Amino acid sequence: MTFNPDADVSGNTARRRGRGAVVAGAGGVGLLGIIALIAGPLLGIDLTGLLGGGGATGGGSEPSGGSVIENCETGQDANENVDCRVASSQLALDGYWEDQVDPYRAPGLVIVDGSTPTGCGTASNAVGPFYCPPDETVYIDPTFFTLMQQQFGASAGNLAQLYIVGHEWGHHIQYITGVMDAYPNNGTGPDSNGVRVELQADCYAGAWIGRMTEETDDNGVPYLEAPTEAQLQDAVNAAYTVGDDHIQEQSGFVNPESFTHGTSEQRKFWFANGYQSGLGVCGDPLTLPGDRL
Repeated sequence: MTFNPDADVSGNTARRRGRGAVVAGAGGVGLLGIIALIAGPLLGIDLTGLLGGGGATGGGSEPSGGSVIENCETGQDANENVDCRVASSQLALDGYWEDQVDPYRAPGLVIVDGSTPTGCGTASNAVGPFYCPPDETVYIDPTFFTLMQQQFGASAGNLAQLYIVGHEWGHHIQYITGVMDAYPNNGTGPDSNGVRVELQADCYAGAWIGRMTEETDDNGVPYLEAPTEAQLQDAVNAAYTVGDDHIQEQSGFVNPESFTHGTSEQRKFWFANGYQSGLGVCGDPLTLPGDRL
């Protein structure tokens, strides 16, 4: 388990929006769709057009409404239910980042069920998890984790799922602290700003997981238990799975000049570096060691 079974997670504010989610299994999405699912999501890029879908254009605002995540009161609920697990992670994430960033403002969190409009286009299980800066909101369709298992053989267990949420929170931190403005998208390639901020977000996720047991509910009960070695390997595996080279290998051709997120080894390294050494090693995106870029 990842959450402390006795922790009170009823304070999460995540909402579920959309309906009719379809798990994209091995027979449901072709290779181009898989690349769109994983190469585009993590900075709020809507690639549903590549899938033949009707993704909305950006420029809107966060939709209002949505339903609460049901049966999500305790850490045990979070361990047993993926929607509750994703929703409850925000409590530990907000607690951590409130101590690191001043002033801190929390992002919104939407559990996507099918599809929902956002300021960055349509959030759906044909796009995957992403952070939308205009909305200051993280959108996650939990069926993405099943796709990682079916299409890429990732274990995508509980801690790996929290790594992905933590990565998206990292993009919010980059947005509110000015990193995204300082290092705007300048194209693709191994030395691009995009790759650098993605690796920093992986480092942020690792740093949070390294201290995630320090955040407690109102009764002083830690939200999360210390990860086991197997769970850490699961999270590292998730970081490896979403590397640009690993994704492109599925088509038989790796083109570094098209990289947007970094190689599998880079993503694994920066997650592990953040976990082992803390937030201080995550640094400025443009100061990451050259041999790790």
